[in-house]
Amino acid sequence: MSGGDMAKPLLGHQSMEGDLSITPAAGRAIGVLGSGDFARSLAIRLVCSGFKVVVGSRNPKRKAGLFPSAAEVTFQADAVKKTDVIFVAVFREHYSTLCDLADVLAGKILVDVSNNTEINHHKESNAEYLASLFPACTVVKGFNVVSAWTLQSGARDGNKQVLICSNSQEAKRTVAEIAQVMGFTPVDMGCMSSAREIENIPLRLLPAWKIPIFLALGLFLCFFTYNLIRQVIHPYIREQKNKLYKIPIEVVNTTLPCVAYVMLSLVYLPGVLAACSQLYYGTKYRRFPDWLDQWLQHRKQIGLLSFFCAALHAVYSLCLPMRRSHRYQLIETAVKQAVEKKMNIWVEEEVWRMEIYISVGIIALGLLSLLAITSLPSIANSLNWREFSFIQSTLGFIALLISTLHTLTYGWSRAFDENQYKFYLPPTYTLTLLVPCTVILAKVIFSLPCIRQRLLRIRRGWEKGRYVKFVLPSATGEYSSRETSSNV
Repeated sequence: MSGGDMAKPLLGHQSMEGDLSITPAAGRAIGVLGSGDFARSLAIRLVCSGFKVVVGSRNPKRKAGLFPSAAEVTFQADAVKKTDVIFVAVFREHYSTLCDLADVLAGKILVDVSNNTEINHHKESNAEYLASLFPACTVVKGFNVVSAWTLQSGARDGNKQVLICSNSQEAKRTVAEIAQVMGFTPVDMGCMSSAREIENIPLRLLPAWKIPIFLALGLFLCFFTYNLIRQVIHPYIREQKNKLYKIPIEVVNTTLPCVAYVMLSLVYLPGVLAACSQLYYGTKYRRFPDWLDQWLQHRKQIGLLSFFCAALHAVYSLCLPMRRSHRYQLIETAVKQAVEKKMNIWVEEEVWRMEIYISVGIIALGLLSLLAITSLPSIANSLNWREFSFIQSTLGFIALLISTLHTLTYGWSRAFDENQYKFYLPPTYTLTLLVPCTVILAKVIFSLPCIRQRLLRIRRGWEKGRYVKFVLPSATGEYSSRETSSNV
């Protein structure tokens, strides 16, 4: 292959659909109706992409200074006459002001970029309402999921996808050409009935994060209350000691690793449940329950929240010696040693415990950082499936093992000390071991050859109870068929 061939891209122009060939559309005249922030940002990006932009405004002289000098700012009727593709960058309640232009707009492509203030605020989408006002026009819904900041900064600083829908395939093709020249990736969302869903997308606040966030907050409140009872309320009732000062730092720092550890185990628990379901039913084609399916889909968010809590735990731990209460306790301990004339308080076991505890914790945090980084789309897209699976599955499970070792080292022999059971409540770290140890035990069982091979066969398409036809030779030398169950 020659050097010139090597310089050529392997893929041509990206297509919105398999049969849509998108060609450059730069140089054509594009109309923009409106003079708000989005209209100005859209005009800037269109001009920078090589388009001739004609802005329609009811007060062109007053608004001309807001747009780039390369854009022509004129009256709305003149802008419509000079262009065939027009971006309608006005609010839904102002659509009626354009009705006087109905005759001039006939046969034009109108791109509706508007959004609502509430989800499903109207019975019909803004694009469908615009189409009902101008039946002689072809309406395309698009660019509403792109912010004004992204338009000004370019696609590199925001989501590159532009969702497009319309009842006209040719109109979608035209708008897709414009979007691609602007540096965005057009995505065909189908006919105009999809506009309602597209308009709801910018209004949703972290839709994939709601369940994981509520889960993390629930775990935090449970562990925080449990630690508050053990570390603050118990000393006050039993010894009349006021230890409310522990709440901002110490109690929170005891709670965060519990949440991080349990959340990390919840990333791998649904996989264990899914494997148990496949082994029980003997097939991979049986649909998981909805709750398990949702759980599997939210594993990425749960893992990132686990890393967030672990990172906060590391920061809080570094700040522990900075507390004034900690300094007072050091001085008090030194005074007691001086009074009792103790020259050496070195405890070899405690030294080794803390050294191992801190070292293992750093390794666990490092692995969690690697898992979090590789979950980013920009990093994940640079990995093949085997690399991604190795990091997220194998290294993730190793991170769970090391986190378990970190927890066990923290507990050490204190789990068998009756003084640690305040109000007859076990130490917090013993409760956090329940779910992770269950996951680890299940992983060990699944690694047994007999179970691993059966699970591997199921995931390759084998089904329990399915009949397979074998062709066997008869005593006369002729071949006969026989059916047998595949689970024999």
